[in-house]
Amino acid sequence: MDEQLIAAARAVKRRRRCRHPTLWLFTDRARLPDPLGAIARLPPGLSGVVLRDDAAPDRAALAAAVAKLCRRRRIALVVAGDARLAARLHAGLHLRRGRVAPGRKPGLVTASAHGRQELVRARRAGAGLVFLSPAFPTASHPGAPALGPVRWAALARLAGGVQVVALGGIEGRRMRALGPACRGVAAIGALSNQCHTVWR
Repeated sequence: MDEQLIAAARAVKRRRRCRHPTLWLFTDRARLPDPLGAIARLPPGLSGVVLRDDAAPDRAALAAAVAKLCRRRRIALVVAGDARLAARLHAGLHLRRGRVAPGRKPGLVTASAHGRQELVRARRAGAGLVFLSPAFPTASHPGAPALGPVRWAALARLAGGVQVVALGGIEGRRMRALGPACRGVAAIGALSNQCHTVWR
C-alpha cells in the first residue's frame, strides 16, 4: 500500500475540505483477487470503494461481504452499473462514462470519465464525484494513451463544482503534479493488500 498516496489523500481532504472520500480503491478480479484484504487496510473515514467485478459468478455474495466490511470500517461504497444492487446494499451508485443506469440513484453517485464530453455527461447525470482517467500510463490498460498532468488538470477545472479524482497510474509522488484541481486519488495496485498496515 502506497503510504505517500495515503498521506497525499489526507492532505487533500484537510486542505480542500472535500465532501466525499479522497482515497478510492477500485476492485478488479484480475489484479486484486482479494478485495476484502485490501479494504481491511484502507484508512477509515478517508476511503471509498468502487465495486466492479460484474462478470463474477459470486458477485452478489462478494458485494454483501464488501458492504458489511465497509460499513464496519466507515468506508464509503459505490456499486458500478447496478442501481438495484446498490439500493439493496444501501450503497452509492457508480455510473460508467457518466451514463445513467436504470433505476433509482441511491446515496452518493460517482462516475467515470475519460474526456470532456463524459465529464459533462457525468455532471448532468447528478454525479457528485468523477474519476477522470487515465491520468498517467496504467497497468490496467497497457499502451493506452494517458491524459498527462497538464491535460488532466485542464479537464478537471471544467467539472463545475464536482469533486474530480485522479485514476490511472496513480502513485503518491505523482499526485502533486496534477495541481489543486485534483480532489482525490483512486487506484488498484497502489492500494493492494501487499502492505500489512491495518488502519483502526
